[in-house]
Parts: sequence; structure tokens; C-alpha cells
Amino acid sequence: MNTLTSLSLAGARDALRSRKVSAAELARAHIAAMEKARGLNAFVTETPDLALDQARESDARLAKGEGGAMEGIPIAIKDLFCTKGVRTTASSRILESFVPPYESTVGANLRRAGAVTLGKTAMDEFAMGSSTTTSAFGPVESPWKRRAGANDRLVPGGSSGGSAAAVAARLAIGATGTDTGGSIRQPASFCGIVGMKPTYGRCSRWGIVAFASSLDQAGPMTRSVRDAAIMLGAMAGYDPKDSTSAPLPVPDFEAALTGDVRGLKIGVPKEYRPDGLAAEIGALWDKGIDLLKRAGAEPVEISLPHTKYALPTYYIVAPAEASSNLARYDGVRFGLRVPGQNLEEMYANTRAAGFGAEVRRRILIGTYVLSAGYYDAYYAKAQRVRALIARDFTEAFRKVDAILTPTAPSAAFAIGANQEDPVTMWLNDVFTVPTNLAGLPAISLPAGLSSEGLPLGLHIIGRPFDEETVLRTAEVLERALDFRAAPPGVEA
Repeated sequence: MNTLTSLSLAGARDALRSRKVSAAELARAHIAAMEKARGLNAFVTETPDLALDQARESDARLAKGEGGAMEGIPIAIKDLFCTKGVRTTASSRILESFVPPYESTVGANLRRAGAVTLGKTAMDEFAMGSSTTTSAFGPVESPWKRRAGANDRLVPGGSSGGSAAAVAARLAIGATGTDTGGSIRQPASFCGIVGMKPTYGRCSRWGIVAFASSLDQAGPMTRSVRDAAIMLGAMAGYDPKDSTSAPLPVPDFEAALTGDVRGLKIGVPKEYRPDGLAAEIGALWDKGIDLLKRAGAEPVEISLPHTKYALPTYYIVAPAEASSNLARYDGVRFGLRVPGQNLEEMYANTRAAGFGAEVRRRILIGTYVLSAGYYDAYYAKAQRVRALIARDFTEAFRKVDAILTPTAPSAAFAIGANQEDPVTMWLNDVFTVPTNLAGLPAISLPAGLSSEGLPLGLHIIGRPFDEETVLRTAEVLERALDFRAAPPGVEA
């Protein structure tokens, strides 16, 4: 494989600035890799001509000694981010032909920093899923294979599975994702890459197709912690168009990577070691704790007592918000329209044809919990429990600086497995959902391989708007773990 596609973001940045490689050469190498890997179905829409035009513009700026933090870096954009002039589908039939006349704020920030757009990556429909098998355009396949030689096609995780597969397969140097309950971090764990969910409000949600507005947050998916720091710096920032955007300056996240965690207290929540936790997951967690201790950090056992209520709370709050957000897709204003004998029948026909089974399931759940007679029993109670979950973290961070947990309860599973059991699928987010409910920053980094040779991740959670400590701790752990594995046939 072309070595240009194995460059890290930081490495590519340095090579571009020193003029050892051109942005056009870098773009062409990744476009060729995308063409060869179409069997993964990682992209809904490829934009090679746009990428080459943007790369040539980057080369002109670099020749003048100019350029932003992401100048000339080829990236993929999750198909939940509106892209001006490029269709944005949310992997749903109901938006199959939608071409936005505007750019999301995160996309505009990345473009302003010089990033080159290779295309739009596939995802679970409207970001609802943990496997990227609910896409209307077919499932995404992970580039990883089981060591035992089984021919199972594996899921890349979800909902940002297309982005994770693209980064892992070296089709893009980085990619954007969104995380509502773990949709950046779980696929990052499954695909052996780094995925970061910033604090709620750190990145603007304007121009991102909404799933659950109080939970959704954009973040970077990369192959190293340093790359995540660079990309997050380009994505983040206050946006007056988003009322939930935090009016805070964006720190120099890369400068925070000092390599020193001496004196930091690392929380180890006892509730994250339930009965039945896979032995290899527990062993990897213990290894991470030990490595941070050797680096000078102090492990501290903590309690997050309301953790056991996080998943049921999430699956009331998120569907409720989804049912409200997705009410706009009615066949009247934009998107798919299926005619009917009257307006009500047109609504029903359009939504039945446009939404897949998982989206319909969550809309029905959300509508039910918001309905008269059930609002207080379900939604209002879930919001009270959510406040308790957030309070648990607030109390824990009085004692510790960061928290270390596993990312996911398993490695990647076969496409089609658990498909008929939504509750089993929802359990994939058991370790990640609490941080979304509390709005905290968290990162997943590859930590080792399962007995079948598949990636497993570790997960670091931080205080609100303290991404620097999360990234600093993650980079120290990344160096100590020294994870170098890559999917079969992919140059590490």
C-alpha cells in the first residue's frame, strides 16, 4: 500500500509544511485507496474532484508559507454533517436526495483550517445504532478480521462506523464523528483507532442533523491521540448560531500533551466491573491502571452508584428527543415525499417508506414516553435520574482528575449478529452512555487485541471542558501500551 496513506495527521502536516509531499499527492493516494476499498461500503458519497480542487488550493497556500492547522490533510466527514453542495443523507432514504445549501459550523471550521474533504461516510440511520448496519445504503464492513481465519464480516461499531472504518483502513487520515451515547468511542474501540467525544458544547451542533439535541456532540476520529488533539482544535469553538455552544476559548490541545501525569489521581469506578465482564476486558483495564501508576499517576477507587440506571435513562431521553427532532421529516418541506389521498396519509406514507426499522422503533418509544399520562412516569423521571448520574461524576471529580474504564463490553461482532435483539445491541453503549448524560469529555484509545485478534479499547473520562487532562492522560497511556496492530493488508 502507498506509504502516504499510512502517515499520521501530525506526520502528514509536517511533510506538507516541509514540502516533502504535496496536498494533491496526498489526496490522490487516499482517493486511490478509497476506490480499492469500496467493498467496505465506508462512504455514502465520494467527492474526489472536490478533494483535488481543495488540495490544489492548499498547495498554493503552503507554497506561500501560509495555511491552517489542517492544511492539506485529507479527511472524511460523517454523513450527519451538512455539506454545502454535497448531499447529506444521514444514511436514510428520507434524505437520500437532500443537498444542503449551507455548511455545518464544524465543517466550515475544518475547511477554514485547510482540511481536504474526501467524502461523506456511512453511519447508522440518523445515528441510531451501534453497528452501522441500520444504514439505508447497506452495512459497513470493518477492515479487521478474526485471527482464527473465520470469514465473518464484522461490524465497525456505530453509529460513526463509516468514519471508523475509513480511518482504520487508511482511506482517510482523520474523520468527523458524532457521539450521542458512544457513537464515536465504541466504533473507535472496535476499529483500533482513537475517538474523542468533547464536552457537550465544545463543538457547535449547528448544521448537524439532530438525533437527541441534549446529548449529540461532534468529535474527531484519528489514529493517534496527538492527531485527535490537532483535529479537535480545528473543529471546536463558540458558535452564536448554536445556543448550546459554550462561549469559551479553544485551548491549544496539542500543547497539553506534555507526557507527564505524575501526581494525577485516576478514578477506577467499581460499578464498571459488573458480574460477567469478559476476563480479557478486565485484564486490559487492570493493565491500563498499572501503566498509569508506573507513569506516576495514583489509581483511586471511586463509586458512581447510579451507573446501573444510565442505559435505561438514555433509552428514554434519547428516543424522546428523537421523536421531536424527526417530526420535521413529513414530506412537506424537504426530503422524500410519498403521495397519499390526503395530508395525513401522505405523512404516514412518507415516514413509513423513508424511515428504517430502528428509527421507527425509537420514534415510537419516544412518542410514547412523551405522551399524556406517561410524561411524568417516564421522561420526567429519567431527567431526574440523569441529574443524579451527573452528580455522581461531580462528586467523583472532587477526588480524582480523570477516570479510566473499558470502552465497550466486547470486541466487534459479526454483521447480522444481535440484529433481531435491540436490547442486546443497546448494551454495547453500557460504558459510554453515562458520559453523554453528564456532558463530559471522554476518549477511547486502542489498548490491545482480543483472543480472536480484534481491537479492544480503554476509555478516559474528564471534568467538563478539561479535554487537556483527558488528552494528556490518553497520550501517556498510548505510549505505554504501544499498540501497533493494523487490519490485515493495511500498513501500520
